[in-house]
Amino acid sequence: MIGSLTDLSDRGEGTYETVALRTLNAFAVDVMTIPNSEDLFWYVAQNVVGRLKFVDCVIYQANTDQTELVQVAAMGEKNPFGRSIINPLKIPFGEGITGRVAQTREPIIVDDLLEDQNYIADTQPARSEICVPMVFGNRVVGVIDSEHPDIGAFGDTELEILITVAAMTTAKLELLAEAERSSRRYYDLVHSHNKLTEEINNRKALEAKLFEARKLESIGRLAGGLAHNFNSLLTVVSEKLQLLEKEVTSSEAKGHVTEARSAATSAAKLVDDTLAFSQKSNLKPEQTDLDTLVAQVAQTAELIFSDRTELALSLSKKSWSVEVDVSATKSALLNLMINAHQAMSNGGKLVIGTENLRLTMADIRLLSVDLTPGNYVCVSLQDNGAGIPLDRLHKIFDPFFSTKSSTAGSGLGLSTVLGFMKQSGGTVAVGSSAGQGTTFRLYFPASKTSLAAVK
Repeated sequence: MIGSLTDLSDRGEGTYETVALRTLNAFAVDVMTIPNSEDLFWYVAQNVVGRLKFVDCVIYQANTDQTELVQVAAMGEKNPFGRSIINPLKIPFGEGITGRVAQTREPIIVDDLLEDQNYIADTQPARSEICVPMVFGNRVVGVIDSEHPDIGAFGDTELEILITVAAMTTAKLELLAEAERSSRRYYDLVHSHNKLTEEINNRKALEAKLFEARKLESIGRLAGGLAHNFNSLLTVVSEKLQLLEKEVTSSEAKGHVTEARSAATSAAKLVDDTLAFSQKSNLKPEQTDLDTLVAQVAQTAELIFSDRTELALSLSKKSWSVEVDVSATKSALLNLMINAHQAMSNGGKLVIGTENLRLTMADIRLLSVDLTPGNYVCVSLQDNGAGIPLDRLHKIFDPFFSTKSSTAGSGLGLSTVLGFMKQSGGTVAVGSSAGQGTTFRLYFPASKTSLAAVK
């Protein structure tokens, strides 16, 4: 047996060819389960070349540019740190024996390294070397290299074995690369599909919002026109009822007139709500401190609430001033407070807060609110009541929609709050789920005067 190998027949393991065949067969079986290139390189160095009794083995991997080899695994005295390569050796293509093999893509056996001008002495000089390239198609994958301290240690048997090992290693590397490419293509396909699905859903959501906006705009224009005309007629009716009330003398007739005036008053309230919904109310904005206004409305609400509802304030006490119609703002807030109270039929807590916000376009997209970037004061009303089911949440701002029973009567409901907020330059957002309570957020534009004072 030649110098680089131990005569295994003395150990009862059969001829060297038999051992080599068994080792290569085991490699052929195990290679299918090796998960990545790093494990593959170390397996080849330690469990294939190592078991064939080469005294050392170094495996190099070529870079993508095909200009350099980098040491990725080793066996023998050149591997003192297990599977850790400290300062891996890097060899340019064409430099030294290993670099020349990478460049020519031809295996080589050097019987006496001291007579080879391409030999680059290592920290532990050797006398003979065998070097085999790993090639796939027109690309060099890497190089398997082994040295020996004796002259003429390698022959045709070792060359044939290393060429076989190199071929099997290269084939596995290509399978791993193809698996990675397939995985990447699959990931890209899934990502593209998800992106397309997201874009489709976003487009549908935008179309739904556009449809809803156009629907409300059309209804608003119609309602606004009707409200103005109806208000003119109602004014005449109310004036005639006032005159008639002075003329009638019988108690029965006076009762009828009183009922008629009460109905006219209710009709006037409905007109006001209609104008608010259509964003055509005659608002009178003035500089207002929302902290103070919210506290005032909360006092009024507590007089209406029963003991079952706990009301708590969480005011910033430094909120920016806003320009709003005070009466309409109080009406909108009181409306929402009463709704929250009614939603907590078994008792609960209503927390009302104020907060200064500087909203960017990214913030607005995240909050899903219909606003332009800028500075706002947000008034939030959070209850822990029954909540609103998801399938009904998108309907709550529709005119006359209500979660109450059909006999309770609701008028235009929350649509008036939304109309008032939009006419004031802000909006309303709502978050809720059945059994988890509801949170309304009213966004009021901060007044420029207030912001100038802050600066």
